[in-house]
Amino acid sequence: MKKKLLASLMAMTLLLSACGGKADNSGEKPATDGASEDTIQFKMAIVDNETTPYYKGAAKVAEEVKKATDGKIEIEVIAGGTLGGERDTVEQAMAGDLDIATAANAVLTNWIPEMAILDQAYLWDNADQAHAAVDGKIGELINEKAKGIGLHVIGYMESGFRDTFSTDPIDTIDDFKGVKIRTMANEYHMTAYEAFGAMPTPMAATEVFTALQQGTINAAENAVSNCLTNGFYEITKHITNTKHAFVYIPLCMSEEAWNKIPEDLQEPFLKAVQTGCEAQREYLVEANEKAVEELKDLGVTFHDIDTNVLKEAYEKAVESKNYKFDPEWQAACDEVK
Repeated sequence: MKKKLLASLMAMTLLLSACGGKADNSGEKPATDGASEDTIQFKMAIVDNETTPYYKGAAKVAEEVKKATDGKIEIEVIAGGTLGGERDTVEQAMAGDLDIATAANAVLTNWIPEMAILDQAYLWDNADQAHAAVDGKIGELINEKAKGIGLHVIGYMESGFRDTFSTDPIDTIDDFKGVKIRTMANEYHMTAYEAFGAMPTPMAATEVFTALQQGTINAAENAVSNCLTNGFYEITKHITNTKHAFVYIPLCMSEEAWNKIPEDLQEPFLKAVQTGCEAQREYLVEANEKAVEELKDLGVTFHDIDTNVLKEAYEKAVESKNYKFDPEWQAACDEVK
């Protein structure tokens, strides 16, 4: 019996050797296909599709991070809202179920109410001021609050200044009367359009085209390039350069994901993200400039308007509503100007 058992064991050993099943006593795991097991891999969600400057910027962030960390950190960008809407993905990141979420700054006011100060109309005179705010003291204040909800804001892309798209021309503030315009569900943006004399109607971005087609609304607002990429120009043949609000797109990283980055890679990682975000800002400028020319060729007319009149109307509305902001945040904004 013992001889039979010994013979069986020897046969099994020979079979395993022939199949490559020899035990590895080196203590090292056998090599596997794909990325190295030492590579830290993150997923980043964006709601925009791959034709947009937002995806291009996110891809640039991933490229710069991989380069700066010698391939030790890789980011996979998942576009088109595949993982959910902006609020959905921020909540996933807060729960540690997603590595990096991207969302308009207004979304974060649900958890960081002090950020509402950035939602004001005509807060910044130009893009340089807007960048200086989040790249400086305001950015520090945001990140301090974000850590309290399980997030690290690692950078800021943007959709920049927003303009107004309409079915009828808008040349003066009086032309806003009776205009039904889609806005984000944002108190300050809605207050601005109310001050102009329009009727703001908050709705999901995915519903805007159909609402324009059906006449539920006759105007919308966003970056000019969005008018082109979303096909709004088929209905809204007029764009007014209102430049009424500046919108950031913070990159929100989960606490769990942040803790996976070795300390010696944290600084190169953040610098690489910043480089990618700065590139996205340029991509947006280029996309808007290109969109203006394409939209003109498609029969869209652009209108200038006296933004000082619009700003004055908004400021009167703010005074009547008695909006107040955290003094520290207000001081940080005031320092930028």
